[in-house]
Amino acid sequence: MSVLREALICLYGTHLNLRFKDDSSLRRRWEIQFFYILSQKHIMKYWLMKSEPDEFSIDDLQNMPGQTEHWDGVRNYQARNMMRDDMKIGDQIFFYHSNCAEPGIVGAMEVVREAYPDFLAFDPKDKHFDPKSDPDNPRWFMVDIRFMKKLTRNISLRELKQKPELVDLVLVKRGNRLSIMPVTAEQWSFILSLE
Repeated sequence: MSVLREALICLYGTHLNLRFKDDSSLRRRWEIQFFYILSQKHIMKYWLMKSEPDEFSIDDLQNMPGQTEHWDGVRNYQARNMMRDDMKIGDQIFFYHSNCAEPGIVGAMEVVREAYPDFLAFDPKDKHFDPKSDPDNPRWFMVDIRFMKKLTRNISLRELKQKPELVDLVLVKRGNRLSIMPVTAEQWSFILSLE
């Protein structure tokens, strides 16, 4: 259970104790409704995913049929785990151009299909082939993402590093080389405000 969910439960429990201390049947109905909502609702998360524009750019995504494509080739276990275990439909993602003249955030996309086996890991002709990955017990996963918007400008890594509001952004941390990383809701909103 996430820390946010635990906090919501604690706050809601306190609210119930204050509001329904004399009516246990009404309290129980509210508890059932609250936990049903918690079980059904996914709290949207935000992410940043890196791609080299020579390999796959924001323009490439925008020009795909349905502006949708699978995000394949992730071969780092920590990044794989975030994609496989934490990314859900509706989560929003910054598209980040890496290893280019001016690395930075160039657009936004959303998850439209949750993690499934990365079939390129099974193809010996593909550069992402992994001979240790087995279709019966896949090692690598991918998600499907859909184009949302292209930013009006590239928000460069250099600029992001200069913002005190983003001191905790994983992207600007020294030594971070992950291709997928979480972004908080506050960081997401602030970065969009820079556009």
